[in-house]
Amino acid sequence: MKTPSTNNLAAIANDWRAGKGVLGSLATYYGDSGRRRAMDRLYRRFVKPGALVFDIGSHVGDRIASFRRLGARVLAVEPQWFPARVLELLYGRDSQVVIERVGVGARPGSATLLINLANPTVSTVSTSFVEAAQGAAGWEGQVWDARARIPLVTLDGLIERHGAPAFVKIDVEGFEAEALAGLSSPLPAFSFEFTTIQRAVARECLAACRRLGSYGFNASLGETHRLIHEPWLSAAQIEAWLEDLPHSANSGDIYAVLRDEVDGAESPAR
Repeated sequence: MKTPSTNNLAAIANDWRAGKGVLGSLATYYGDSGRRRAMDRLYRRFVKPGALVFDIGSHVGDRIASFRRLGARVLAVEPQWFPARVLELLYGRDSQVVIERVGVGARPGSATLLINLANPTVSTVSTSFVEAAQGAAGWEGQVWDARARIPLVTLDGLIERHGAPAFVKIDVEGFEAEALAGLSSPLPAFSFEFTTIQRAVARECLAACRRLGSYGFNASLGETHRLIHEPWLSAAQIEAWLEDLPHSANSGDIYAVLRDEVDGAESPAR
């Protein structure tokens, strides 16, 4: 019998840890029917049947499931091998879902993906995100213990290939501003994740929104899937709200809607 090499044993251990981490994500993100209902209520504001949606940073695809329940077509972008394989198993036979194993950045090229095998939802291309998490309250025990080289594309490039989306969800762990830097034309609506360990990234995203057009803003904390501002805020107001958040708020999503579409975004049941 051939003895496995040390490198092979390390690869097997990494695959086992990655699989365990993804299984944990599947249990977290698919196991709560109340969470699914809240997600559908939220995204119904932005996503209509037949619309195209980009899910940038799909992870294990719970947002894809919501977008499909709402009748949307989905471009799912996920560079991690194990989560992308899960997406292919879950949605690969759905003709209304396209999956791309790439990252999204300011320009085409390649980058090193820093992988958290135990908690793959926080894998990232951003070294500054990893540095900010080190020693931060609420981020104890997080380790980015694997690397992979991945291709990078831009939002403009994805739009050229797949068409203009009605809504884009961006959740790329500290690389959100880089992703928006690769967009040259305004979109009707999108969201981007923020964290309290990197508020400067959210400020850069808001600056990108100002460059793109006149947007109104709202926010949802954590995984509540509930917008908290009524009426919608200006860029300056949402930035002030972000600065006042306690560190313990940890993370959430900011929603941007073109001003002439804010009324339409607010009209569905809250």
